[in-house]
Amino acid sequence: MKRLWLVLALVLAPGLAAQEPAAPQRPDTVEAERLRAQIEERFAQHVQEQLRLTPDQATKLRASQERFGTQRRALARQQMGRRMALQDQMQPGIAANADSVRKLMDGVQAGRSAMLKIDQDEDREMAGYLTPVQRARYQEMRARLHQRVNEMREQRRGGRMAPGPQRGRRGRGRPI
Repeated sequence: MKRLWLVLALVLAPGLAAQEPAAPQRPDTVEAERLRAQIEERFAQHVQEQLRLTPDQATKLRASQERFGTQRRALARQQMGRRMALQDQMQPGIAANADSVRKLMDGVQAGRSAMLKIDQDEDREMAGYLTPVQRARYQEMRARLHQRVNEMREQRRGGRMAPGPQRGRRGRGRPI
C-alpha cells in the first residue's frame, strides 16, 4: 500500500512542479503540493534506511535534494514551455517559423545541458558527505523512481510499455 501511495504521488508530482509559485493556489494545487511533499519525505526516509545514512548525512542530503530539486523544477517548467511552443510551431498544415523553431530547439538543447550540469553539481556536492557506494546506490534509487514514474505516466495515457532494463524475471519492476 505504501508503494502504491508513493508511486501515485510521484506520478502527480511533476504536474505540481510546473505550477507557478507566485500564482494564487487553487485547492487542487495546494493538495498536489502537499502530496509532492509527502512523496519527497517518503523517498528521503527510504533513502536514509537503504543507504544507512548517519543523521548528519541525512540532513545534508535533504538540503541538497531541496536546493537542486528547486533548480530542476524551475528548469523543467522552462523546458515544458519550450516543448509546448515547439509543438505549436510544428502543427500539421501550418507553416512553421524557421527562426522560432531554431531558437526553441537551441533552448531545448541548452536546457538539457543545464539539467546535466545540475546533476553534476549535485553529485559533486554529495561526494563531500556520502561514500562513493552510497552515491552510486542513491543514483540507482533515483533512476528507478524516475523510471517507475514514467511507466505510470505511460499507463495513465493508455500507452503500452515494453519491459525496460530494470525489469525482473516476470516483467515486474523492482520495488521502490
